[in-house]
Amino acid sequence: MALVEETAAYLDGPGRAASKRLSRAAALAYAGESMRLTTRLMQVASWLLVQRAVRDGEIQMVEASSEKYRLISRDTQPTTGFAGSDELPEALKSLIIRGGAIFERVRRLDGTMYDGDRDEPANAVSDQLAMLHQAFGR
Repeated sequence: MALVEETAAYLDGPGRAASKRLSRAAALAYAGESMRLTTRLMQVASWLLVQRAVRDGEIQMVEASSEKYRLISRDTQPTTGFAGSDELPEALKSLIIRGGAIFERVRRLDGTMYDGDRDEPANAVSDQLAMLHQAFGR
């Protein structure tokens, strides 16, 4: 939530002033990236609120695992190299990186909790050890 507040403070204050000094392409990039950043942060905040509701017994875990409450990224690749991106203010770039990192961590947590971590690659060594333990009873 601190990152949400920091982002809002930046976008409403210094970021607004900085965006007015950008070229047309950079201003368009600024608008798009700031919208994407705030959307991702709001998705994370909403997901966390759902988890708190589960903890408090307000909703069931089964309901929280439904598609409408899941944190699913439709844009897993960060946007880079678009027109004006090199002109974005460093403060916004930092917020984008930090916001993307927290989004990705929470997305992985969501996957671990509700998908059984299907997105993670198989660990061949662990799988082989488990098979040996099963076969030899150790």
